[in-house]
Amino acid sequence: MPPTIIDFRQADDARDVVHRVVQAVAEGQLVGLPTESNYLLAASARDLAAVERACGCVQRVTGEPQLTVAVKSGDEAVDWVPDLPPLARRLARRCWPGPLAMLVADNHPEGLLRQLPAAVRPCLLDADRLRLRAPDHPLLADCLRLLAGPVVLAEPGDAAAPPATVAELLESLAGGELPPLVIDAGQPPQAGPVTTVAIDADGFEVVRAGLLDADRLDQLSRLVVLFVCTGNTCRSPMAAAIFRSLLADRLGCQPEEIEGHGIQVTSAGLAAWGGSPASDQAVEVLAAQGIDLSRHSSQPLTERLVRQADLIWTMTGAHRAAILGQFPELADRVWTLSPGRRDVLDPIGGSLETYRRCAEQIREHLESRIATLGIPAEKR
Repeated sequence: MPPTIIDFRQADDARDVVHRVVQAVAEGQLVGLPTESNYLLAASARDLAAVERACGCVQRVTGEPQLTVAVKSGDEAVDWVPDLPPLARRLARRCWPGPLAMLVADNHPEGLLRQLPAAVRPCLLDADRLRLRAPDHPLLADCLRLLAGPVVLAEPGDAAAPPATVAELLESLAGGELPPLVIDAGQPPQAGPVTTVAIDADGFEVVRAGLLDADRLDQLSRLVVLFVCTGNTCRSPMAAAIFRSLLADRLGCQPEEIEGHGIQVTSAGLAAWGGSPASDQAVEVLAAQGIDLSRHSSQPLTERLVRQADLIWTMTGAHRAAILGQFPELADRVWTLSPGRRDVLDPIGGSLETYRRCAEQIREHLESRIATLGIPAEKR
């Protein structure tokens, strides 16, 4: 029996389409759905019969599970892998939703996989690794929000050239079971293969090339440390520059080379004007320490900077409170620079000696903080 095909672009009410998909998946059916890069099949992870039918629609890719776990975000990925490596969390924050799948170890007794039927679990594992993906499509996102249980994805066809249309999806299933419902949303905006990376504590490896190349993933996987003050001309740029110097000493490289070690350092101000240089006194004080601040250009704190940062160190408690007032969900990433929560001295309008004391205070705090980041020191 041919599937019912609904053109999502022509739907009078998108909510009706979402509800039909949700009902079909909840009833144990396979549903063909669009993503940002390909068409695939979705099924309820709690329905063994649906999972088995989904497995029958795909060819096994060496080193990968037959089916992929659909997640909405990195936060939900942690429910599946509570010990999700920091690098995986960074890639999830910056790449999801989008054309990236991650192979991560299922090594925690409290992971969601343990709550699925025992017969389902082998379909989601290969060498004790899960494949997680957060597809970027509004229809699928709405469906995942409404479905009560976890969803698995089957990706039929050629892994290097996945189906980019409903016709290609159905052609890839020729001779097998067709889904009773398929949603057509036209050509995906980024048609192409999903990049699959294997992640462990030591880093990542691209095991299946796709829309995100290794160089781009290397940039996105960097640890981003953001320093925040008010005007971004004194304290936060001084802190960023001193931190780069301390990191360079620890890593055995030059300050301008630390990004090659997977760390990006920047600064911003809550009330900063873009393009202002660092204050003359700040430049002079750091120059005496062999640190060049002359090329600094201020920037205002933006939502993008805040959300991209893995760690935000503020100069005062008021700065931290201001950020959390707008982004309360980031409480685990925003901290005052002082471990004792003391405000860093504001040197603006003060003497050169005031700037020296401010720089000394910043260095003292950073020397206490840097050891907590888990960055191994270069053997000498």
